[in-house]
Amino acid sequence: MNPVIHEIFQKTRLLTKELNTTLKKHDLFASQWTVLYCVYQYGEMTLTDIWKYLNVEAPTITRTVKRLEELGWLKTYAGKDRREKMVRLAEEAETRLPNIKDSIERFEERTMEKLTKEEQTVLMELLKKLDMEGR
Repeated sequence: MNPVIHEIFQKTRLLTKELNTTLKKHDLFASQWTVLYCVYQYGEMTLTDIWKYLNVEAPTITRTVKRLEELGWLKTYAGKDRREKMVRLAEEAETRLPNIKDSIERFEERTMEKLTKEEQTVLMELLKKLDMEGR
């Protein structure tokens, strides 16, 4: 067993736990935030675009988007092809996102405070080398 892989998994779990704690006051979970942020960052998207970008199974994204729509965060509608479902932010999400982004930024600052900017750059470069699709 490679200890680096183990450490990455451990840190991923810890980051998710801490992010969930940060998002709790906004009534969100990390898995929901990743979908919201994806749509916020890239604008209107298809469900397929979302699950491909996030590397998550389609049924998981479908359930998450449905739940976020029920909660008033997202709006969905049929695309050009009836089988295609388009996803966009709801108006309420647009007004609530700045506060959530502030919370996330504070979380990120706390998480990265022990790393210099140079170390963060090196870490990013190393993580990108772990690209599983480019095997």
